[in-house]
Formats: sequence, structure tokens, C-alpha cells
Amino acid sequence: MKVALAKQMHEIDKSAIEEYGLPELSLMESAGHRVFEAVKNLLGGVGKKSICILAGSGNNGGDALAAARYLSNAGARVKIFLLGDKDHRTDSLNVQMRILRGMGVELQQLESDRAWERLQVTLRFSDAVVDGILGTGFSGQLRPGALRLIRLVNAAKKITVSIDVPSGVDADTGAVGETAIQADCTVALGLPKVGHYICPGASYVGKIIVDNIGLPAELLSDEIHQTLVDDELALTFLPARPKDSHKGTCGKILIVAGSRGMTGAASLAAMSAMKVGAGLVTLATPESLNPIYEMKLTEVMTAPLDEVKQGIIGGDKASEKLLDLAEKVDAILLGPGLGRERETQALVKKIVTEVDKPLILDADAIYPFNGKADELKACKQIPILTPHLGELSALLNISVEKLRRALVPEVRRAAQEYRAIIVAKCETTIIGYPNGEIFISPLGNSAMATGGCGDVLAGAIAGLMKQTPFAPLTGVWLQGTAGNFAAEQKAEGLIASDVMNCLPDAIKKLRAIGYQNS
Repeated sequence: MKVALAKQMHEIDKSAIEEYGLPELSLMESAGHRVFEAVKNLLGGVGKKSICILAGSGNNGGDALAAARYLSNAGARVKIFLLGDKDHRTDSLNVQMRILRGMGVELQQLESDRAWERLQVTLRFSDAVVDGILGTGFSGQLRPGALRLIRLVNAAKKITVSIDVPSGVDADTGAVGETAIQADCTVALGLPKVGHYICPGASYVGKIIVDNIGLPAELLSDEIHQTLVDDELALTFLPARPKDSHKGTCGKILIVAGSRGMTGAASLAAMSAMKVGAGLVTLATPESLNPIYEMKLTEVMTAPLDEVKQGIIGGDKASEKLLDLAEKVDAILLGPGLGRERETQALVKKIVTEVDKPLILDADAIYPFNGKADELKACKQIPILTPHLGELSALLNISVEKLRRALVPEVRRAAQEYRAIIVAKCETTIIGYPNGEIFISPLGNSAMATGGCGDVLAGAIAGLMKQTPFAPLTGVWLQGTAGNFAAEQKAEGLIASDVMNCLPDAIKKLRAIGYQNS
């Protein structure tokens, strides 16, 4: 499924109306009916239920009024409150107002103190609230009236359905100013929006229901370069393994990882590569730490490397051995727990510039390029980077705050400018490709905010490099799905190895989805 920016969705609506002749009121009717259904499902029926309808002066408000009519016809007791400049009401909203008045439904403008008092009483006794205050055009700070209204709604703690995006959330960035409607459900019209998946906005949307409201299907896919990593897309990720497969054909992976005090990162990455089906995994690690891995990792081969100090790799001998090992593998992961000593950074840069194999750079292998991302262009193949937001901000030499305000465009720009695939890890994973395509994965959960989960992801991507051309997307889907399985069992007690151990279950789920759709 595609994910739209506000301007793109506006252009889609405009094309549907002007090029296809689809009346704006028809779209509004479809939106209103879908919102009505969402309210009905949440309440288990709307007969004799009290519903508070909040409508702004734009077409988002018109959608809310259309929903109010469907609710009223189904036996609900609706109370409608209008906010915004009367002179700025859209033509379609005015049509909805005339219909409701013809039905004898009262609409109150929130101007006087008495109207605000009526609203507070209505909220107190309502079973649900429909939020049609602001639409996808909102950004920046709330006006005083909208701020007051949103605070009243949130304080009432009623079941709330937002139309398209919770009022107060920036549809493109997920940014929230003072506050936003805390929705139980958001009905996304046409396509979901980027802001639905990026915090803080993602914390306000509740359950997302997507409805195309009758828009022509081709408009919902043309010229949109953001795609949701969902089950439907995941079906294309991982081909069935051929019957004549053997360990040499399923991926020979080299992982350069680990340092004194950081042995766990290397273990998690190596075992995660195994658990997604890699045939042979070799862990290259400091010589003094090698006995630990010989004991800990039964299925992983090890390659001890020369050290510049105890537990730290670097120098010519280590580089030469890695270059030799690189000749025999299909892909190389550098970085988990590797350390940031000067000699280690020099080794990373040497491998990155001289090896002509697929590279995955994680954590400490990204660090040498901080503020010098342009040097990544020296890679002989397009590298895959797996930074969290702190690492990505350092790489791009911008603040985390600035990065968060423009996460999708910054990831897109960086992937294009530095010729890299960037897997940006936060509450939602954003994957950017050099061709400008962006993929958004909402999989995973807050219990995964624990050390080592990033190492699991990096290892999973590495382990998939020979198995699929979509290794970054497949790895993100499998790790997020595994994290959800682990959270069902362990809740906040989840640790990274729980996620790692659920990777095979995630593969089984992916295969099951394919079987169900075959």
C-alpha cells in the first residue's frame, strides 16, 4: 500500500474531480459513510447512542457532517458543533449543513460562552466523538479555538474517531505542537499518511482504517514514492528455497563485530544471520575474544583477528585477513559492537573502499563516516546502512531534532546523495533507496527498546543477502514481526535474544501468508 504526503493526497483528490469527473460531494459521502461504520463498530451499534460531532470549516468538517447524517439516520442522537471562520467554509461543507438543517438537526457555532458550555455538557454525556476539526492541511501551531476544543475532547476521555488525521497532527511529519486529538481510531481517506506512522503523531492515531472512498485505483499508486511494508508487500520478499539448496547456495556471510565488553552484539548478529536461513556464517572478531565465541556459538565459524590492544582489532594484518576472507563470501556485515578506536575506524574504511562485495554497515562501522557521508560514495557496491536516529544525525551532521522534523525527506535525500540504502531505526523504520523510493514499516513495538535489537536486525539483513534481492525490506519485516511475537510472550521483559529466537516463527508466518494467498 502506498503512503501519501498531504500535497500528494490533495493532487489525487483534484485529479479525481477534474480529470475523472468524480464529484467532490460523492467523495465526501463515501468518507462520511466509512466514518459512520467505524463509529458503529466501535460502539457495537449506534441506536440511541449520543455522538458529539466536531467540524471545522474545511472539507474535513464536511466529512464529519456527512457522517453525522448517517449516524442520525441509524438512530443516534447527534450533537454538532462547528469551529472556524464562517466565511471560509467550503461549498461542499455548506451543502452538508443545509441537508442537516433540512432534517431538523441543530448545528451550533462555537462562538459564545454558552455554546462552549453546551459542548462541555454534551461531551460529558456522549458515547463517542467524531473529530473533523482539522484535516491534512494542518501544520505548525494550533489556533486558540482549536487548542481549547482539543483539550476539552481529550479531557472527556470518550471513544474518539478522527477523520484522515487526528486534529493537531502534521500529516507529513507526525509533528504535534501543544497537543492533538487522542483518537481511538483514525479513518485514513484514500491512503494512509506519513504522519500516521512517525511519533509523536503515531501515538495519537489509534487504530488506522484505510478506505479509498471510491478514488480511481490508478491515482492511488501513480507518482507516489512511499510504500508501507505490510503483509501484502512481504509476499514478494522471500522466494521459496529450491529443493537442491545446500549451505553454499544459501549465503556465505562474513560478520566483522565484537570488542572487549561488547561480545553480545557480535553473537546476536551472527546467530540472527543463521536464524533467517544463511548457509554459512563466519564471525571475524578480536583474537583474545575468540575463545568466548568458540564456546558460545556452536553453529557459527570464527576467524580470530590481530589486535592493536586487547579486545580491539586493527592494523595491517587484520586488514589483510579480512580482505582474504571477503573473497570467499557473498556479503559482509561490519560494525555490531566493533568499537571506535582509531585503528578500528581505519580498518573499517579500508574494507569499505577496497572490497567489491555487498556491505552492511551498522553502529560502529557507520561512526568513521560521521560528518563525512560523502566518502560512502567510494564503496564499490551500494552499501546498506542500519543507523538509529542518533547515528543517522551524526552521519548527516544535523541535529536529531531537525532529522525528526523531516525524517522521510532527509532519509530520501541521504540515500540519493550518498548512493546508499538507509534503514533508519526508530519507532517506525524508514528505508530509503538511492532511486528515491521510501518504505515505511510500522512493525515492532516499544518493548523492543532494549539493547541488541539493532544487532538482530543487522544480522538478519546480512543473512538474507544471498536469499533475496530485497534483504533490507525482508529483514525489517522479519525482525519487526519477530519482535511482536516476542512481546506477546515477554511484554516489557523482552530482550534481544527473544526477538532473535522468534525469527524462524516470523519466516513461518511469511510462508503461511503466501500459502493463504496462493
